[in-house]
Amino acid sequence: MPHATVNGIELHYREAGEGFPIVLVHGFTGNSRNWALTAPVLAQRFRTVSVDLRGHGHSEKPTRREDYTLEAMAEDVHALMQHLGIEECYLVGHSMGGMISQQLVLAHPEPVRALVLVDTAAEVPQTLRLGERIRERERLIQIAREQGMEAVFEEQLKANAQADVLRADPAFLRTWREQFLLTSREAYIYGAHGMASRKSLVSKLQRIGAPTLVICGENDEPFVEPSKQMHDRIPGSELAMIAGAGHTPQIEKASEFNAVLTQFLARVRESAAAGG
Repeated sequence: MPHATVNGIELHYREAGEGFPIVLVHGFTGNSRNWALTAPVLAQRFRTVSVDLRGHGHSEKPTRREDYTLEAMAEDVHALMQHLGIEECYLVGHSMGGMISQQLVLAHPEPVRALVLVDTAAEVPQTLRLGERIRERERLIQIAREQGMEAVFEEQLKANAQADVLRADPAFLRTWREQFLLTSREAYIYGAHGMASRKSLVSKLQRIGAPTLVICGENDEPFVEPSKQMHDRIPGSELAMIAGAGHTPQIEKASEFNAVLTQFLARVRESAAAGG
């Protein structure tokens, strides 16, 4: 897997296909493999680049709190685009990657010709501000500090409503664990704080001029209303709810997700070709 040093950080990324560039940004505790069911489809028509964010996957793992702000990670993605000679692109971000993508397009609107925001939010969702959820996140952060990421994975698995189903599929569970453990403890602790303390971007969304698609799994309750909010605030944006999907529709309902995404990108290309 290739790598590039940007902003003093070594970032690993995956690249496939030729054509107009599309950049994929994964979420918290994820990595470029989160797009394993989407990137091959896109690579048939696009130069497809998926990045491992700092602290995640095979990228360098700095250790300071200030290293894991959304702004810093957005600048990493922008710098990687410049390093790869990407002057224009379609930008797709999932969850934390969607928050980073919003930061990027607001700070550097010029290269982004279309934006896709997947199961994300422009501010801390109201349902995630509730005391019980905050206490659970703080508990997991404390486990990360004291016991490490393997212990965090096991605690999250215990709390997962689908734990029995997941344990019945050892191959899937093994892959999930391996990918999760590529996230450093500092990225987990400080990335969580970075998301929880971020400033709202809701009032700035009207500045986004690129064609935008907002996607959300219909069962991803904390992000359904925030997705509708972003759709309402971003001029001319489209909203797609993926039936039967939770927080990772690109994995849970890959065929449906890929269809929605590629159809949107086809409309964007047709509009650009027509001068719209």
